[in-house]
Parts: sequence; C-alpha cells; structure tokens
Amino acid sequence: MSLPPSAAESIASYRTLVVEGHEGVRRTHLFAELALLGFPLRCRPGGLHHLDPTLPYRDLLAAPGPLVIDGGIVGELVYGPLRHGRSRVTWIQVLDLAEAVAERDGAMLHLTGAGPAADGSEATAAALAYARVFRTLAQHVPVVTVDITGPATDLPAESPPEPGHRIRAPSFRQSQLRHTTRKLTIG
Repeated sequence: MSLPPSAAESIASYRTLVVEGHEGVRRTHLFAELALLGFPLRCRPGGLHHLDPTLPYRDLLAAPGPLVIDGGIVGELVYGPLRHGRSRVTWIQVLDLAEAVAERDGAMLHLTGAGPAADGSEATAAALAYARVFRTLAQHVPVVTVDITGPATDLPAESPPEPGHRIRAPSFRQSQLRHTTRKLTIG
C-alpha cells in the first residue's frame, strides 16, 4: 500500500493519528510511510487497563510532538459484542478518547480492505460495525478512511446504506447486587 500524495498531504496536517481497522489488515508498510511523514509509532503497553481502558492512550497522547498510535480500543468496541456479547469499553470512553485526539490536533485513520461480502460472517459484521463506529466518531474527531486496496479519502458525509445485518445485542447479565429476601433486624 502506498499513500497517494493527496492523502499524505491530508494526513500531514494532523499532529496525532490513531490507526484502527479490522483484524488481518497489514499495517507495517503504513507505519513506515507515516514515519517518513514525521509520525513516530507509539504502541500502548499490553492489553486494556482493567479499570480505565483509555488510560494507556491518554498517557501516549500526553507525549510531546507528532505521533501515531496503533489503536485497539475501537476494535474492542467492535469485536467485543461479536465474540463475547459485550464490550469491555463503553461508547463514552471511546468518545472521550476521540475528543482527546481531536484536542491534540489529531485524526483517526480507519483502515479498510476490499468491500465485505454480504455472507453473514464475522468479518462482514465487523466491517459494518466499524463503518457505524467511525460514522459516530466523525462527529467528534476527523476520520480519514484508508482503503488498503485503493486511495485514502476523508470519511464521506453520506455513507452507503447498511444491509440488514445487525450485531447481536449484549447477553443478559445478572447484577452483582442481587435482591435478597432476608431481612436484617437490628436490636
């Protein structure tokens, strides 16, 4: 993949880039091209923080100068419900991170591949979920879509309609604070 000159110019206008995209998208060449544009790669340490998943990202965003972060928090928002019935991150956490990226003169890079086949597979559901997530994020932070099979473009104002495939709803989880039938008597 090679960034077209117009995409490189668009990306160069930002100070911070967070790269997100579906599993299997090869990012190594993109990170090398971004490094040539002056964006050193910063990786979050380990997995998601158990209390605040955005903490490692906020720590990286506190660093001076331009940088590119290999994301993963949006991936959790997409793949968590697909694989586990729920996500370990909330929309509020992701939107707060998006606003922090925007405050640092940044953008989210949405990596895509060939268009998903409407076969009902996890890859198709994930591609549709990513499109939905990035349409929402575009209201809070600039989003640049980079098609690994074609040119990079800014997220279109009007996205194509989604087929009727839906990500299943989160499974019911019983509260840890269960109602008890016993009464406490003092005295």
